[in-house]
Amino acid sequence: MIIRSIETFQVAVPLKKAFKTALRTVTVAEAIYVRIQLDDGREGFGEAPPTHVITGESLASIQFAIEEVFKPLLIGKDLRYHEQLFQSLHRSMVHNTSAKAAIDMALYDLLAQEADLPLYQYLGGARSELITDYTVSVNEPIEMAQDAISYVRSGFQILKIKVGIGEIEEDIKRIKAIRKAVGVDIKLRLDANQGWTAKEAVRAIGQMEDEQLNIEFIEQPVLAHDIEGLKYVTDHTLTPIMADESVFSIYDAKRVIEMRAADLINIKLMKAGGIYQALKIASLAASHDMKCMTGSMIETKLGVGAAAHFAASQSNIIHYDFDAPLMLKEDLLEGGIQYDGSKITFDPSPGLGIVRINKGGN
Repeated sequence: MIIRSIETFQVAVPLKKAFKTALRTVTVAEAIYVRIQLDDGREGFGEAPPTHVITGESLASIQFAIEEVFKPLLIGKDLRYHEQLFQSLHRSMVHNTSAKAAIDMALYDLLAQEADLPLYQYLGGARSELITDYTVSVNEPIEMAQDAISYVRSGFQILKIKVGIGEIEEDIKRIKAIRKAVGVDIKLRLDANQGWTAKEAVRAIGQMEDEQLNIEFIEQPVLAHDIEGLKYVTDHTLTPIMADESVFSIYDAKRVIEMRAADLINIKLMKAGGIYQALKIASLAASHDMKCMTGSMIETKLGVGAAAHFAASQSNIIHYDFDAPLMLKEDLLEGGIQYDGSKITFDPSPGLGIVRINKGGN
């Protein structure tokens, strides 16, 4: 199981509709794909998207990290000593979490192939299928309501609503329009993407509670570094609060959990640096009886597939935000996870189940 080669190549897929949040607008999903080949010919795949406003990475920085730092570190190493490899990977550079995640998921793809198990079973096998939400981008209330109706008609019973742009009153209008459009049976969860202050968040959430808009939970209402503000919101509202950008590492998670600053944590491979560190965060949260969500950036089915396998392996990960591949005009992969409306199932093949990459790959 000697690592023989590590290759990178760039991919880009247009989105069906612009994806808008309080942090950015995306029209094309770009990424660096990684292919790691062993001496026996087996291949593992990984993905790293450049999410400048969250991880601070660009396509160029991801490629540099992989080609100039990680590749020399790993070529010729034996995957059977994978604990050493993951330790070396994370010690070799600070930050650069998406670049690390791409290498990490390719290594785990190979480890699961060696075990002759799908990755989610190799990691723990808590469940065999997932139900994802679908994200409504932040726009004018009428447009958001129309989008929400469209997604519900496509089979989605859980909608993630992007808010956090403009005045609080505008966000309230957005949510009221969507709730009126989709009715009371559809679950709504909000993501402010750091767009509110703590006091604004408490006011907005309090009004939503008073008007019985029935919000499942609210994700990252305040700036990522403002853990005290996050705690203030959690302490002064009834609606569950989720930490997202506030938690990259297990040390971030430890602080949030010990301060009781949030009710839930969103674990993303691109923030954690891959599955190796994400498992630690999930385990820490489980030890404190905290439930988690796993989501993604704007990624293709490769990165989202790895995240889905991770999420399905852990019993305390109960919420899933894996709609990104459905937003793309094209699927670059043969094999991997499969979608049936909001339901995600897993290929029974070992590893990630990737058969072929149709652009820039084999």
